[in-house]
Amino acid sequence: MIELIPAIDIIQGQCVRLTKGDYSQTKVYSTNPVDVAREFERLGFKRLHVVDLDGAKSRHIVNEEVLRSITTNTNLVVDFGGGIKTQEDIEKAFDAGASMVTVGSIAVTEPELFYEWLDKYGAHRMILGADVRNGKISINGWKDDSEMDLLPFLKGFIDKGVRNVLCTEISKDGTLQGPAIELYKEVMAAYPDLHLIASGGVSSTEDIFELERAGIPAVVFGKAFYEGKIDTGKLL
Repeated sequence: MIELIPAIDIIQGQCVRLTKGDYSQTKVYSTNPVDVAREFERLGFKRLHVVDLDGAKSRHIVNEEVLRSITTNTNLVVDFGGGIKTQEDIEKAFDAGASMVTVGSIAVTEPELFYEWLDKYGAHRMILGADVRNGKISINGWKDDSEMDLLPFLKGFIDKGVRNVLCTEISKDGTLQGPAIELYKEVMAAYPDLHLIASGGVSSTEDIFELERAGIPAVVFGKAFYEGKIDTGKLL
């Protein structure tokens, strides 16, 4: 069964979703992320993906106390990303109860530092964030595009021991237009042992089943759930 990972994105302590990473297209779904996390747990989910959108914009963790509230009030296994630029940020996330951290921009701009973290904390606690727009890796809360193509970018990190990759197709994110299945199939064909987490565009329960049929190990979804388009009874 594909691993199911609902998402909570946080701006100013609220549960929100953006469209294509555009902060001007923000929709608030709840003013209490802890209540949302508890509902995910009640439904039977085991994992949770938490994104500090304020942190991604500010380039340092902002919402660690929201993370702490979620981890102390649920038994969900939480991975946390957004604004992790220093070892201090990682320590804050782990201290606040995160089981894993997702790191993207630093892996692009300072790969040697990412390798140090990989050695220090272990591959099981590090998720490489590979956000893609027009085939190129994007960084800093999706505000800046690099010149790096996805597959060569991944290879360097996989060779260093990375096993968990969260890949978001930015043009799909928050659009409810379906995930970039062909992109994910291409990644899995190149790196079949990778624990690839598909992210962006999930619009229905059927999209999740299609990802599963394509052999994608895990999926993150948010807006489709909040908009009532996911039938949890068929998934759990």
